[in-house]
Amino acid sequence: MTGDDIFQLFAYLLPAVVTGAIAFYFFRLHTKNEDGRRRYLLHKDAQKDALPIRLQAYERMVLFLERISINSLVVRVAPQGKNKNDYENLLIKQIETEFEHNLSQQIYMSDECWNIIKAAKNATIQIIRSAGMSETESPDKLREDILNQTMEKQSPSSTALSFIKKEIGDLW
Repeated sequence: MTGDDIFQLFAYLLPAVVTGAIAFYFFRLHTKNEDGRRRYLLHKDAQKDALPIRLQAYERMVLFLERISINSLVVRVAPQGKNKNDYENLLIKQIETEFEHNLSQQIYMSDECWNIIKAAKNATIQIIRSAGMSETESPDKLREDILNQTMEKQSPSSTALSFIKKEIGDLW
């Protein structure tokens, strides 16, 4: 094989290699684009299925926050005896029971939102405990003390509710 033959072979082979490389590049680009499109469609379908469940979780947490708001809680849960400590423990038990009932909802919301809900629950319990430290002896007087404490400032539940509303607005 002479140099002319090798050069001629190379001249025939070069366009085929260039055409093959261009075809490979476009095929890889097309495959990557199709993969991205499939992932987008799967994600879109998953979002479509998950959004109602997430909204239901937020609804349940709104209901929880409404049920543990001081005004609602004190009106809904009446004292069962004459001991203020029993009433204080009953209120706290109601809050804890409601919270435990809704624990699974945390997987559908952000960590920040869940932490704010927990903080609202703990702050509500703290309000009840601080009112229970007063000198009052009757559960009815304890109810008044608890309500008086919340009249002066915004309740923890309403703060958490406003955060939930903001987070739901961000979902759209």
